[in-house]
Amino acid sequence: MRKETADILSLLDGFALSTPEDDAMKIANDFRQRRVEKGFTRKDVAEKSGIALGNIARFEQKGLISLKNLIGLAKSLGYLPEIRNIFAEPKFSTMEDLELIRRNSGKKKADPKSKERGNND
Repeated sequence: MRKETADILSLLDGFALSTPEDDAMKIANDFRQRRVEKGFTRKDVAEKSGIALGNIARFEQKGLISLKNLIGLAKSLGYLPEIRNIFAEPKFSTMEDLELIRRNSGKKKADPKSKERGNND
């Protein structure tokens, strides 16, 4: 595949509509790939993280895991900073979003009036 085509496909992938289940399986598949690359078995990760082997298997097969266990798995493979920083930076896609972020930075609670745009907490 040509680099230009790969770049376009990569960009389009960011706009593809996915379900939470699709995203969970993507995360689970990426986890499995990183685990295998490091030469760890599920049992190795279970021992290292303190997470039950069955929970790891369920995650890899179905994408189901608690946040607490996901953090433990991330830590066991050296990905804790990525999990800790998942919401660290504000994200925006329009100038309106950016202006809203600027207006609300430093607030501790959401203003109910800001929900008029359809954003729910």
